Amino acid sequence: MTKKNEAKDHVYKILELVGSSEKSIEDAVQNAVARASKTIRDMKWFEIVQTRGHIEDGTVRHYQVTVRVGFTLEG
Repeated sequence: MTKKNEAKDHVYKILELVGSSEKSIEDAVQNAVARASKTIRDMKWFEIVQTRGHIEDGTVRHYQVTVRVGFTLEG
């Protein structure tokens, strides 16, 4: 197998994370990815699986997002 083909053929592990934020859905995703990046290397993509939030006194107070993150396996 050539080096050119090796660069294209990736195998990914999928990790499910739940991020939260008081600001926004996007911030909840960013929080999940930022925290995971402290221990997981080579993260390449994410997909949002579920979005939910907490309502208090008629106001959205908290966003919670479940994301699947794909990262390449070493070796």
